[in-house]
Amino acid sequence: MVLAMFLGSLLVPIALGMPIAYALLISGATLMWHQDMFDAQIVAQNLINGADSFPLMAVPFFLLAGEIMNVGGLSRRIVDVAMALVGHIRGGMGYVIIVAGCMLSALSGSAVADAAALSALMLPMMMRAGYDKASTGGLIAATSIIGPIIPPSIGFIIFGVTGGVSITRLFLAGIVPGLVIGIALAAAWYWQTRGTALSPMPRQPWASVVKAVISGFWALLLPVIIVVGLRFGVFTPTEAAVVAAVYALLVSVLVYREMDMKALVHAMLATARMSATVMFLIAAAMVAAWMITVAELPDIVVELLAPLIGSPRLLMLAIVTLLLVVGMAMDMIPMILILTPVLLPVVKQAGIDPVYFGVVFIVACSIGLITPPVGSVLNVVRSVSRLDMEEIVKGVWPFLIVEVAVLYLLVFFPGLVTVPARWFAG
Repeated sequence: MVLAMFLGSLLVPIALGMPIAYALLISGATLMWHQDMFDAQIVAQNLINGADSFPLMAVPFFLLAGEIMNVGGLSRRIVDVAMALVGHIRGGMGYVIIVAGCMLSALSGSAVADAAALSALMLPMMMRAGYDKASTGGLIAATSIIGPIIPPSIGFIIFGVTGGVSITRLFLAGIVPGLVIGIALAAAWYWQTRGTALSPMPRQPWASVVKAVISGFWALLLPVIIVVGLRFGVFTPTEAAVVAAVYALLVSVLVYREMDMKALVHAMLATARMSATVMFLIAAAMVAAWMITVAELPDIVVELLAPLIGSPRLLMLAIVTLLLVVGMAMDMIPMILILTPVLLPVVKQAGIDPVYFGVVFIVACSIGLITPPVGSVLNVVRSVSRLDMEEIVKGVWPFLIVEVAVLYLLVFFPGLVTVPARWFAG
């Protein structure tokens, strides 16, 4: 009965078009009423406590860093480096998207920011070179979801705060799975372009490669600073976000000199809008999460999944399949906020490492960003490319299948996450 009330009070308002943050507040208030403990002061207190979190300060700073990188020349230089390294291979511009996407993922932590940058920089070039527009858009969308997997990751920050899991360990555990997805996308792109008549670009002389690397050195240095700093405990993830934002600003203004005051104000306003949306959503989710705990919903879910708890792999298969289905109708951040407090106690009882579960969880949520009908990353690419949604979906399907295959590979072979995570964490 309690589970049905929670799901009904959450899903019905969402189905009627209500913003998810307000639906979360309604679901929390409904559970309070059912438990005969409704108090507006409890709602207000949990709203405030939900946003009053030091780790969550990383979210606006990483968003700001991503905005500055896109307008300050860092993203473009990353693409130039990738072009110099792999642009000469047959179908080379596709590999440029994948390599640049992995590099940008280590800068912004946001799939939407990476999709906007790659679409603006690569789509015009690939159209002039004769590449299929739908396949190009699909590859850009599929590559962009590596953003929340390779650190720094806004998804890992929100999961870590919501579930009480080490954000630093999540960051370090996401490196190899993100790179595996990049390799899988490269294999899929090779399969697609193996029989095409596309002429490869001329190989860049070593002098041009070195010039591109030197020009992009300051942009390439940022992910090294973040990963090394986290690995050796120089700073926390929140402090890493501040370092990333300040570093990107200094490089954009003093080194590349491509950012003026107008561009900085625009970046800060865009960051403020996105941060306000995310933080209010998190605050509202904390009201629901508190009531989920008080109403003992995780215990109810544990009882429902009791037959699977004895087999962690079957449990993960069931959860991953559920996440893929939910991801077709819900965006990434709401999925994290709603499902983490429900599912994390279940996987802990099954003896599954919370860090491993967090990585698989975020990979599944990230895939949801390119599954129709919601697919927020698909909408970003569509708006830049001016393609119909049907064409984008057609272009992304081969890469979506490959990414789902990698996701299930992580379920069957947990060592792909746990072994590198232990190595990076020392």
